Amino acid sequence: MHTPSTRPSPTDPIGVSCIVPMCSHIDSTEHDLDVIVTEQGLADVRGLAPTERAKLIIDKCAHPDYRPILKDYFDFSLKKCLERGAAHEPHMLDKVFKMHLGLLGDEKTMKIKNWN
Repeated sequence: MHTPSTRPSPTDPIGVSCIVPMCSHIDSTEHDLDVIVTEQGLADVRGLAPTERAKLIIDKCAHPDYRPILKDYFDFSLKKCLERGAAHEPHMLDKVFKMHLGLLGDEKTMKIKNWN
């Protein structure tokens, strides 16, 4: 799959990240994608576990402005899920769309300060 790593929002030229923790609509599942490409790089995820795939996609394909935000989400959700014994595909459903909700705010960007 090829996609830009970001798209402009009304107030931020790199305000919308195409690499996010979870999507609200999926046309191609993780099982159909072997390689993800953005202008930031290429992630060959063949044969990797879900957590390994996530780390590689963040490191290779996410825009540099969003890498720390996405890494924070991954680390925070992994920690919380490990505490519950459910870390195969770690997510915090109460926070996973927080970046999307940032687009509805005054700043119209997905650049959130934290996941709390």
